[in-house]
Amino acid sequence: MKVEVSAEMHSVCPVFVGACITANIKNTEYSAELWREIDALSEEYRATLTTESLKQMESIQATRRIYKLCGKDPSRYRPSGEALVRRVLQGKQLYQIDTLVDLINLASMKHGYSIGAFDADHFSGNTLILGIGREGEPYEGIGRGMINIAGLPVYRDEIGGVGTPTSDHERTKVSVGTTNLLVLVNGYDGNEQGVRDTAEFIIELLDKYCEATDSSYTLYK
Repeated sequence: MKVEVSAEMHSVCPVFVGACITANIKNTEYSAELWREIDALSEEYRATLTTESLKQMESIQATRRIYKLCGKDPSRYRPSGEALVRRVLQGKQLYQIDTLVDLINLASMKHGYSIGAFDADHFSGNTLILGIGREGEPYEGIGRGMINIAGLPVYRDEIGGVGTPTSDHERTKVSVGTTNLLVLVNGYDGNEQGVRDTAEFIIELLDKYCEATDSSYTLYK
């Protein structure tokens, strides 16, 4: 799968750098060992962060800034990296979905980037393009129903939108049966090393918890 950044996205975020991770995996419903890692990070954040100070994380701050530049209120349509950390700081448990989704949430919490995970067998075509959502553009967020993505960064395949930093699309969502995985790390802060570190951390988690084979990543700008 080829991933491209559109001219309209470059105009609001010329420093953007992303990572595209691919792997063959075996997903499971639950991993107790993974959840020990999630709980440990949650406790660390509760001891060191507040809902205000987390906004100063470079990766989260940059994503919020791009939302505003694209025309979206980041406090109403929160990027996933921020939303996950806010939830644990409020004393709430993260939703347990399945091992793959849970480990992506861990990576997003740890590094602050909004990360999309997709079942690559459900894409249409061989190219994803990162652009900006339009008024009236249909989009069914996972577990959210139809949502307004006008002003949100959005990846599109031949059919339409598949992922935003707020919510990915029902059509390409991962499940316990997913074997052909594609993950996108969104670096609106332009921090190439931070994006690389996040991609490598995800591959480590996939190897550890999802029996990953043929895992690799490439950067795109």
